[in-house]
Amino acid sequence: MASFKTILILFLYISFVSLLPLKTKSTPRTQAQALIRWKNTLSPPSSNAVNTWSTRNIRNLCNWTSIVCNEGGLVSEINLQDSSISGTLTDFEFSSFPNLTHFDLSNNSVGEAIPSTIGNLSKIEYLDLSTNLFEGVIPSEIGSNLQKLWYLDLGGNYLTDPNWADFSSMPELTFLNLYYNELENEFPEFILKCKKLNSIDLSINRFNGSLPESLFTSLRNLEYLTLTQNLFQGQLSTGFYNLTKLKDLRLGTNQFSGPILHDLNLMPNLEVIELHENSFEGEIPSSIGQLRNLRYLDLHSNQLNSSVPSELGFCTNLTFLALAGNSFSGKLPSSFSNLTRISDLGISENSFSGELSSDLIKNWDRLVSLQVQNNNFSGTIPPEIGLLQNLSTLFLYNNSFTGPIPVEIGNLESLTSLDLSVNQLSGTIPSSIGNLVNLDALQLFYNNLTGTIPPEVGNLTSLTKLDINTNRLQGELPDTISKLSNLVLLSVFSNELTGTIPADLGKNNLKLTNVSFSNNSFSGELPSGLCSSFMFDQFTVNGNNFTGPVPDCIRNCTSLGRIRLDGNKFSGDISQLFGMHPNLTYINLSDNQFTGEINPEFGKLQNLSNLQMERNRISGKIPSELGDLQLLRVLRLDGNQLTGEIPNELTKLNNLFNLNLGNNQLTGQIPQTLGNLTSLQSLDLSTNNLNGTIPATVGNCAKLSSLNLSNNHLSGEVPFQLGNLFGLQYLLDLSSNSFTGRIPQDLSKLNALQTLNLSHNKFTGSIPQSIATGMISLVTIDLSYNNLSGPIPNLGVFKQAPAASFIGNPDLCGSHKGLSTCNAETAKKSSKSNKVLIAVLVPVISLVMITTGIAIFCVLVRRRSNTKLDEETKSTNTKGTSEHVIWEREKDLGLLLKDILDQRLSPPTDQVLEQVVLVLNVALACTSVAPESRPSMRNVAQELSATASTQPYLTEPLNQITIEKLSSFQKIE
Repeated sequence: MASFKTILILFLYISFVSLLPLKTKSTPRTQAQALIRWKNTLSPPSSNAVNTWSTRNIRNLCNWTSIVCNEGGLVSEINLQDSSISGTLTDFEFSSFPNLTHFDLSNNSVGEAIPSTIGNLSKIEYLDLSTNLFEGVIPSEIGSNLQKLWYLDLGGNYLTDPNWADFSSMPELTFLNLYYNELENEFPEFILKCKKLNSIDLSINRFNGSLPESLFTSLRNLEYLTLTQNLFQGQLSTGFYNLTKLKDLRLGTNQFSGPILHDLNLMPNLEVIELHENSFEGEIPSSIGQLRNLRYLDLHSNQLNSSVPSELGFCTNLTFLALAGNSFSGKLPSSFSNLTRISDLGISENSFSGELSSDLIKNWDRLVSLQVQNNNFSGTIPPEIGLLQNLSTLFLYNNSFTGPIPVEIGNLESLTSLDLSVNQLSGTIPSSIGNLVNLDALQLFYNNLTGTIPPEVGNLTSLTKLDINTNRLQGELPDTISKLSNLVLLSVFSNELTGTIPADLGKNNLKLTNVSFSNNSFSGELPSGLCSSFMFDQFTVNGNNFTGPVPDCIRNCTSLGRIRLDGNKFSGDISQLFGMHPNLTYINLSDNQFTGEINPEFGKLQNLSNLQMERNRISGKIPSELGDLQLLRVLRLDGNQLTGEIPNELTKLNNLFNLNLGNNQLTGQIPQTLGNLTSLQSLDLSTNNLNGTIPATVGNCAKLSSLNLSNNHLSGEVPFQLGNLFGLQYLLDLSSNSFTGRIPQDLSKLNALQTLNLSHNKFTGSIPQSIATGMISLVTIDLSYNNLSGPIPNLGVFKQAPAASFIGNPDLCGSHKGLSTCNAETAKKSSKSNKVLIAVLVPVISLVMITTGIAIFCVLVRRRSNTKLDEETKSTNTKGTSEHVIWEREKDLGLLLKDILDQRLSPPTDQVLEQVVLVLNVALACTSVAPESRPSMRNVAQELSATASTQPYLTEPLNQITIEKLSSFQKIE
């Protein structure tokens, strides 16, 4: 029994032990098998770097490609950099390679997470997993287990932050590269414990905060520090002075601020300083002149100002100097002539002035790139520029250089980009420019160049961009331009060029996308093969004398985005001009001789923002499909032969700010929904056959600055809502229609309007005084040929307006305008009308108050009288109360109106008299003894507010109007 128990225990023990993981000893065979198993997980597994890894070759492990063995025949190095392999490390058996010291997997497509089992490589010294597709958290085992690492490169992946506290000091680490990942938070603490670090690269992440002071005390062996393109901030600490071994300092594209370190000489080994794209301010310290090893200085895009210290010229090893995008001023120091090794000089976007002296230029013969654009340099371009034989980029644009383009520029045969635009250069384009056979871009626009375009330009066979617009060039376009087979952009607009376009242009230029011949004096027809490439993006030939049809190939340029043909003599059917152009945003065909009808297919140009076809011979109706162009901002179809009605669909164009349909043969009414065009700034429907009234909804177009409805058959009253168009500034023209009624008082609210034309209508009544007082910006007014009456105001715009602005109104008066003389009373009223009206109304109002008092008294007396009055007395009293109390006596009913007015004033006439009659009528109504007969205060207010547009029509003169007759005068409108 005991024996059985012993056997059972032994069996259980063996079973338990068998379940434990066996730590087998690695052999060349087991390592080879492990590598083959991992190879089979790769995609594809047949990469040249691993094609010798096979079971047939299993005994020759140390001869496999990418494998290095130690003396014991075990794998010590795996070198798979740039091997075009993809896959993961999930199935890589790290435990099988305990002697691995070097593992390089850089520049491949290995992804997913880095396995934590990488911590089994306890002897690893060199680990490079850079430029792959690894993602997820950096395993902490790298920092805690791999204590022999001296080289660690995890850059160029998608790795995120671990808990940096889990990383130990890594005492042997000298090279650390974590660039271009998705790391964030503050500067990793574990780095500060790695005392031997020589090189740190944390660039292109999202690290933030200020730099820890211990960085400068703990890592005194640092030679290379790269923190570019993070979110570090704050001023630079003077602790940097402790890093005396530092050679390479790159802090560009962060949020550092304050001054540049003043005592740069305390870091005498500096060779590279990158501080670009921060917020550094102040000056470049003069101590920089002591950095004799400095070869690369990039300070571009900061807020540095003052002049450049002459000491910078003592850095004679400088090969790269970038000061662009600051606020430097003054002249370039003469000491810059010492920079004989300079190859890249960029000082653009500053306020440098003075000349580019020949002494500087001739010493910079190693220059590859010279960029001084966007400054205030002046003087001539020195001929010594021709000595810069290595120059590939020369940007002098947007300065104030004068004089000719030096002939010596033709010596720069390495030049690929030449931009001398936006200066004051004169003279001719030198023919030597034809020597620049490597030139990719030639830009000479916005100068004062004269003469002809040299035919030698045809030698520039590498040229992709030729831009010589806005000069004074003459003659014809040389035929040799047709040889430029790589040409993408050809821009010669705004010159004085003449003749025809070369017949072969376009046939060999199959890369052309942008062509502009605008604003010259070209003539003849455009070459039929001009757009043979069908790649045109922008095509502008406006402002010439071109004739004939537009090349058919335009229809097939599906990438077309902008086309301007305006100001020529093109002909042809407008409906056949375009095809499918989904990118087209701008069309201007105005001032040509196009015929035909507008194709409804225009409604499919969904990106169109500008459509101009004015002043052609286009006929037919306006297609309703144009209402589908929701991005349209400008629609001009004026000056054609269009017929039919204005489509209601046009009022769906919510972005439209300029609509001009004038000078056509349109009929029907103005759409009632016009008020939907709330973005409209200019509306012109003039010179058509429109009828009906102006829709009141026009008042919703609050952004209108110009409104022209003249020369139509519009009628009715002008809606007061036009007075809500407070943005009207340039023009309100309603002339040559059939509008009736009075000129609306609301127009006086248009205090920004400069021109008002209401002539040739049927307006009646007097000219509102408020137009003179309210429309303070009015410069021009025309009220001629209406039925207006009364005096012309003698203030504001009326004072300066010519007599012609008022003729054709028989009842207008005003000797100062050459019209009939107003009588004395009228003249006095026109100058002091407000005062007269008030003076006239004072006694009337007093009369009303007295009358009201008497009425109240009478009512009270009646209420207290004896209730036993006989019926005859009651009847008499009742009859008496039916008349106004103050006029009870028969003789008072014949009282003349003129006798109750203030006799010290001249009798009122015309409009003032009409207003007096209206007010007195209201006053008498208020005195009625019967309460139900009196008007309410609302009625009174309405009646009095109507005095501007609704007044009694007087059939008798003032000296014949009695109180009895006042109520007989009817109101007119």
